[in-house]
Amino acid sequence: MDWRWRPEVALPLAIAVVVYAIGWARLALRSPAGRRPASLARLTLALAGLVVIAIALLGLHDAAHERFLAHMVQHVLLMMVGVPLLLLADPLPAALWALPAAGRARIGALLLRRSPTRRGWDALTRMPVAWTVYAAVLWVWHLPAAYDAALASPWVHDLEHVAFALAAIVFWWPVIGPAPRATAPPSAVARVVYLVLAAFSSGALGVLLAASPAPLYAYTARDPTIGSLEDQAWGGIVMWAVGGAIDMAAILAIVARVIGGGERRRVS
Repeated sequence: MDWRWRPEVALPLAIAVVVYAIGWARLALRSPAGRRPASLARLTLALAGLVVIAIALLGLHDAAHERFLAHMVQHVLLMMVGVPLLLLADPLPAALWALPAAGRARIGALLLRRSPTRRGWDALTRMPVAWTVYAAVLWVWHLPAAYDAALASPWVHDLEHVAFALAAIVFWWPVIGPAPRATAPPSAVARVVYLVLAAFSSGALGVLLAASPAPLYAYTARDPTIGSLEDQAWGGIVMWAVGGAIDMAAILAIVARVIGGGERRRVS
């Protein structure tokens, strides 16, 4: 894995680390001793998520332009590992506490339940909407025209990754439930069905890529040995099998939480 230190990617990630660390430290100083293990767990999750995103966007950048398989690994790491880890860290409180008091107050006002911003976000992260956004972004960016445009242009490739990251945030938000939390969070059953349907959607795309009788993307035009059907098939398998395994792991975590009594909401 050859790291490409692209400042337009590395700098925002470095800022995110600094902001989270400052906010986390301020919150940790105000937290009772009994909550420190949970606080350390959130810090670990946040740093792990940012490291995974750095691996996807920096460590695999060059490889993603050479191999379809590497590109699919990049997408899975970004959308199904890095973003969920960050949301599991519940990053908003730490991010707010990294700001001066006046900044916290202004942003906090935008997040009040009756504010237009909060109502818009709650609507966007409702499960039917979030699922549709996620599936649409995933499928549209894997259309040959859009995918080849991302391969040909660095800024289009960056736009693709921004779209994937935002879609992943919207998708995982109702499953994980970070702050600001919904007034009526979805039940465990609803979250399981939601994840199963998402696994069907991404799995169908993966199977389509793996079973295609011809290369679909511009890798072949540049180097027939790189754009082989085998490479494309392995990329589709990664999306189908690895992505499906991550969805299944999330489902098992929800079920385990219900069985263990950690799910406070009634299963309905």
